Amino acid sequence: MRLGGRGSIEIKNPEQLQIMRRAGAVVGQTLLELAESVRPGVSTGDLDELARASLARHRATSSFLGYHGFPAVICASVNDEVVHGIPGERVLTDGDLISIDFGAIVDGWHGDAAVTVAVGAIGSRERELSEVTESAMWAGLALAAPGRRLSDISHAIEASIRAAGPYGIVEEYTGHGIGSAMHMHPPIPNHGRAGRGPELSPGMALAIEPMAVLGAPVVRVLADGWTVCTLDGATAAHWEHTVAVTPTGPWVLTAVDEVRL
Repeated sequence: MRLGGRGSIEIKNPEQLQIMRRAGAVVGQTLLELAESVRPGVSTGDLDELARASLARHRATSSFLGYHGFPAVICASVNDEVVHGIPGERVLTDGDLISIDFGAIVDGWHGDAAVTVAVGAIGSRERELSEVTESAMWAGLALAAPGRRLSDISHAIEASIRAAGPYGIVEEYTGHGIGSAMHMHPPIPNHGRAGRGPELSPGMALAIEPMAVLGAPVVRVLADGWTVCTLDGATAAHWEHTVAVTPTGPWVLTAVDEVRL
């Protein structure tokens, strides 16, 4: 996301975090089902329909549908598409790499997560890109703890990716605060020096989402006004989880099973 200006960071009480966990569980389970449905011949629109059915089944609503006019409940970004791809008639083929971003609302509280999924057999470089991006996400999640500074998360993400190889880190789009709205303060860059920004405290909830590419991390927005692509056509990967800062450490709210770090 892009988020400008300044704002306060929303602090949730334990009961509100429990509701966010319910929303997060819907997100995690739905993404698991979507990932299992990814195969050659499936369209991105098919995946959106599956996600809509999941929302209805769980009596949740979409964080994405209608958001600034977005027309779907998932973002489906394939190959050189980094984020915000609009699902539709595109049919997945063997060797594609698709990032699926999904958000759900339960009782007014949001969960947001993304996964990158291989379509059939993919190349080793593309598979490693996804694995590196996912590992960087977990490195950032692990530092969502009381007493840490916000940029500790950013630095951990960058350091994890840099240590893995010459991957590009997309800087224009960041993680974000989340809770009673999907996109809230603070923005969470995927790069930067440690020890800066607000101190993390219990009750904060953050969506941590690194985006890495095989080529140059320069992007453009397509004519649809949403889809963000790499300028050089290089493949991208995107992973995301929503995490709560608790007195005992990070609580990953969008994991399928209970995850406390």
